[in-house]
Amino acid sequence: MAGLFPTRAVAGSLVAMLFAASAYGHHGWSWAEADQIELRGTIREISMAPPHPTLNVATEKDGVWLVELGNPRLTERSGFVEGAAKIGDPIVVLGNRSLDPDEKRMKAVRITVSGKVYDIYPDRIRTN
Repeated sequence: MAGLFPTRAVAGSLVAMLFAASAYGHHGWSWAEADQIELRGTIREISMAPPHPTLNVATEKDGVWLVELGNPRLTERSGFVEGAAKIGDPIVVLGNRSLDPDEKRMKAVRITVSGKVYDIYPDRIRTN
């Protein structure tokens, strides 16, 4: 039984490191470009589920993008709550796109839906 402790300890440490790496990779901004872009389109899908509410936004030129908002509490604090937008609404997203140029994914700092502005990350908004 004593011989199992090192194996279990190593396995447990590896699992903990994998979870930490996964959480770090998903959360934060390391996966996104520093420059911000503006994306214009139409909302195709809305999910308010944790860990981050998301929108699928259809654009005329590039197809459908995945737009990540802040965590549910942060997104709610911006005023963007369930029912604030619906499928088919026009949207303008200001945010940071994925470092992977083949990935149509961005982290929103501000969204504008039908003329109403929601500042998800007000301290990160950079306008030209």
